[in-house]
Amino acid sequence: MTAAIIDGKEFAAGLRVRVGEGVQAFKAETGSVPGLAVVLVGDDPASAVYVRNKGKQTVEAGMNSFEHKLPSDTAQADLIALVERLNADESVDGILVQLPLPGHLDELAVVSAINPDKDVDGLHVVSAGRLASGLPGLVSCTPLGCMMLIRDTLNGDLAGKEAVVIGRSILVGKPVAQLLLAANCTVTMAHSRTRDLADVVRRADIVVAAVGRPEMVKADWVKPGACVIDVGINRVPAADGKTRLVGDVDTAGVSAVAGSITPVPGGVGPMTIACLLHNTLQAARMRRGMPQDRRF
Repeated sequence: MTAAIIDGKEFAAGLRVRVGEGVQAFKAETGSVPGLAVVLVGDDPASAVYVRNKGKQTVEAGMNSFEHKLPSDTAQADLIALVERLNADESVDGILVQLPLPGHLDELAVVSAINPDKDVDGLHVVSAGRLASGLPGLVSCTPLGCMMLIRDTLNGDLAGKEAVVIGRSILVGKPVAQLLLAANCTVTMAHSRTRDLADVVRRADIVVAAVGRPEMVKADWVKPGACVIDVGINRVPAADGKTRLVGDVDTAGVSAVAGSITPVPGGVGPMTIACLLHNTLQAARMRRGMPQDRRF
C-alpha cells in the first residue's frame, strides 16, 4: 500500500476561492465587506512574513485588511487599549494578535481582551467553551483545517470511526479532539504519559499527530489504511549541513501503511491562513445574525 497524499495547498487554494465567493455574496446581501485586523508587536522576521501573507490573502479574498504594527517595547495597557478599540470598531469583524508576543506581555490577558465574536484565531476561553458545549462559535484555524482535510479525504461521514490525537495543547490537540467528537468519532487523547502509546495509536482509523517530536510516529504504530494528519513542524539537521522540515510522523515509513497522509511541508500548514479567512467571513455573518455560508 502507498498512502494517498493529502494536498493541503490544493485544498487551501479551493477554500480561498470559496471564501472569495462568500465575500461577494455577503457584500450583495449587506452592502459591506468583512474586515480582518491583525496586530503585530515587535519585529520577529517569521511573524512579519506571516502577517504580510495574511494581509495579502485577505485582500485577495475581497476583504478589508487592517494591520497594526507596534514596537517591541509596547506596554501591556497600550496593547489591550488597541484591542478594545478594535472590539468597538464595526468595520472589524475579526481580530488576531500575532503570537508569540514579546516576553514582557501577558498573552493570556491580551487574548482574553478580544471580543469572542471577533476571535478568529479561536483562542479565547469563551471560544473553547462554545466548542466543548457544541455551541456556534469560532474554531482555532489549524484544528479547523485538520478537520476539513479529514472530512474531504474520508468523504464526509466520520461517525463511528476511532480517532487518536497525539498531543493535548490548547492550540491543536484539545480543539481537534472536540471537533472529532462532534463528528461522532470515538476519540482518544494521547500524550507524553500515555502508556503503550504505539498500541493506542494502532487502533485508530484517524491519527492526528501534534506533539512536536520529529518523526515520532513510525510505520508499525499505524493501522493499515488509516488517515494520518501530521501537524508537526520540526527543523532537523540535513545532509548538507543545513536544516530540513519534518513532521511528527515518519512520512516515508508510514506512507507504506497508511491509506492517506499529509506531507510536511504542504499538508496542514497551508490551511491555516485559508481557515483564518473562512473564520473572518463566518464572524461577519454571525455578528449580523446571518446563517453560516452554505459553501462550507
